[in-house]
Amino acid sequence: MIKILVLFYSRHGNVAEMARHVARGVEQVSGCEAVLRTVPRVSTVCETTENAIPDSGAIYVSLDDLKQCHALALGSPVHFGNMAAPLKYFLDTTSELWLSGAMAGKPAAVFDSSASLHGGQESTLLSMMLPLLHHGMMMIGLPYTESDLITTTSGGTPYGASHIAGTDNKNPLSDEEKRLCTALGKRLAQTASDLEKGRNE
Repeated sequence: MIKILVLFYSRHGNVAEMARHVARGVEQVSGCEAVLRTVPRVSTVCETTENAIPDSGAIYVSLDDLKQCHALALGSPVHFGNMAAPLKYFLDTTSELWLSGAMAGKPAAVFDSSASLHGGQESTLLSMMLPLLHHGMMMIGLPYTESDLITTTSGGTPYGASHIAGTDNKNPLSDEEKRLCTALGKRLAQTASDLEKGRNE
């Protein structure tokens, strides 16, 4: 079974919903399984720690999840044109994987959610790519053969799937945003599957 890690941080539930649609796309590809994981919040009080297991939703990611996956989809809310601190904090702990080259050659994709249309979606997606490129991962985007990219009046970019949550974070995912999340997951999984088949030939 080809494991696609869908790793995300979600404060208001929008990125978590996107992650579920990415996972649906992954599982449209025969032989592929989506593994949903999240990261704990970063406390402003250093003595405060999260429980080892979240109260609900996806469990926390481990370095072993990254080692064992065949591909990675990374999702974050947009925070001032950059990824959220909890996700960056976790990525900063992956030096041992970088040193060993454990992630090199694996495909990766990114997705995000912002409050407004021009809230930094694309800069955040690009910022999320940087550590993955340092790990030697191969970035997968959304091609314009996905017609929703051209017609959407909500989220969607060639750099990855995106969502406009609104200033109250209550906008549901539009049909276009859902389809683009699913398309991204499917494309990532198909790429991972093709690479795995090529390695085994």
